[in-house]
Amino acid sequence: MSVIYSKLTSIINIINDSIHESFLFTTIFSILSFIETKWVNSYFKSLYPSENFLNFLNKNEILKNHLFNPLIVLVLFVIFLILTLTPPSTSLVITLLIGFIAFFIGSAILPRYFLNNNLENILNFAKKDIYSIGFCLMLVGIVFFFISIASVGGIPLLKPSIRYLLKPAFTMPVFLIIPGTCLMASAYLKDFQDKKITRSQARFRFVFLLVMDCGFLLLLGYRTPLLAAFLIIIIIGFYGNIVSLWEVVVGALIGVCAIIGIGYFRSLGEMTISSSTNPFYTLQSRADFTLHVLNLLDFIGGNFGVTHGKLLASSIPGSDLGPRMMVGKLIAWRTEVTVTPTLVGQMVADFGKVGVFVEMLILGFTLGIGFKLMQKTKNFFYIGIYSLILTYSILGIETGILDIQVILYFVIAIFIYTINIVKTRN
Repeated sequence: MSVIYSKLTSIINIINDSIHESFLFTTIFSILSFIETKWVNSYFKSLYPSENFLNFLNKNEILKNHLFNPLIVLVLFVIFLILTLTPPSTSLVITLLIGFIAFFIGSAILPRYFLNNNLENILNFAKKDIYSIGFCLMLVGIVFFFISIASVGGIPLLKPSIRYLLKPAFTMPVFLIIPGTCLMASAYLKDFQDKKITRSQARFRFVFLLVMDCGFLLLLGYRTPLLAAFLIIIIIGFYGNIVSLWEVVVGALIGVCAIIGIGYFRSLGEMTISSSTNPFYTLQSRADFTLHVLNLLDFIGGNFGVTHGKLLASSIPGSDLGPRMMVGKLIAWRTEVTVTPTLVGQMVADFGKVGVFVEMLILGFTLGIGFKLMQKTKNFFYIGIYSLILTYSILGIETGILDIQVILYFVIAIFIYTINIVKTRN
């Protein structure tokens, strides 16, 4: 495996170096370096609130040390349930309790028995390799962005109706911008940790990555990837001491407002609501619909499931139906629509309440081990990979973890964590 990784990163590093040495990118990076220098030394930067702004937040130990603990997934799931307009069924309440208990055991209890010794044996990744992989992923995403908008003849944000003409084969690679951002931000964090760049320079690069992500993803009219970019930058910055606690709180509020705002204006454009409708209604109605879907999946899934893995397997490219289309077929026999089933929807449909316990236990353990490894090592790569899987776990509360690329992120994380567990037990 190490030989494959070495060969792969060697090729990617050559591609990265060749692109950076091209006239176009030499010019782009020269301009960015000039802007960065001006921004870092700008008088207006001194007008920005200091790290001690809203200092009362720093006195809260839970916020300061455990804000992005894996248990935040359960907290946000509860908030999601509170947002809904109708209560869940008794059977679904039992299913959710089973899932919550399993997740708690996996994230808060089981990790105590792992990664307690020999942490010097953990896998270490070269900063250059991580940056090169991230840069190439970002470049692929940008190329496919232009292919996507060319294929539909317009920008979906400005013409919401053409969003439904976007082809998944073109849009899925666009979302590689997100792991690309994660890896590039992690590499910049490493430079900051090694004192090769200042905190101000690191912050500028984080902001630039976020602005670029927002520019591309917002134009496609997608909310979830946009929020993913926000969360990843915030989590890496928070644990890397690049982003202050008050900025995390403000950033979270901005993220929520962005979700509400984009959903509201898109609904106005599609004439599904009127201008007199409460903007929060789009969020509440979406949560309510998703919970209704989960109620139906719980009913048909029972204790042992009905699809027995077919729903998860439908994430594989080439399947007749995608996972969310398969959910539509399960609950309404409509294959032309995509339906979000929540985090536990796939679990209960595939394997019932038993599946919810097992899969939530695995998810919780993966996040718990990632959190512990990140806290103990402060390693730039492990901060990045934890931010990536935590981000998609949070977003999966509504959408489910069903996209093949997202599943792949978790598979890679589990593989790396497993190797570390084995190496540290010797």
